[in-house]
Amino acid sequence: MQQIMTVFKTMMITFFISASSIVIAGNHGLIMIESQHTVTDTADKLEALLTQKGMTVFARIDHSAGAKKAGDSLRPTELVIFGNPKVGTPLMQCAQSIAIDLPQKMLIWEDSKGKTWLGYNDPQYLKQRHSVEGCDSVFAKISGALNKFATGASQ
Repeated sequence: MQQIMTVFKTMMITFFISASSIVIAGNHGLIMIESQHTVTDTADKLEALLTQKGMTVFARIDHSAGAKKAGDSLRPTELVIFGNPKVGTPLMQCAQSIAIDLPQKMLIWEDSKGKTWLGYNDPQYLKQRHSVEGCDSVFAKISGALNKFATGASQ
């Protein structure tokens, strides 16, 4: 049965890759969406969206600026850290260990071809990582919200 599920998952990943700019990065648990904007503009849009929806933006880290301070270079790369106890608490009630992965994060970066990507942890990966049984409605709600934030910031 597990082999059938693995084949099905591979087929679904292939479908998503060919049908849109959403990529599920294999076993790494990362969902990536191609953005139509620069890294800075995507991060700005994401931050505005999150704030508008009542999320707290805890930090915005410019890894490129950090590399520059260290005397090195890095293509544009920004990390936005955000959350809301109304959303995170139900996740931690499902499995307290999931707190290591909270608050939520979205990474925006420019690849070697000049494309901008937005990536975030797949909630289903977190569910598996923390061996959560049940809580399907909580994970579905989180998945939907993260997808809306990512899509809104990248379009």
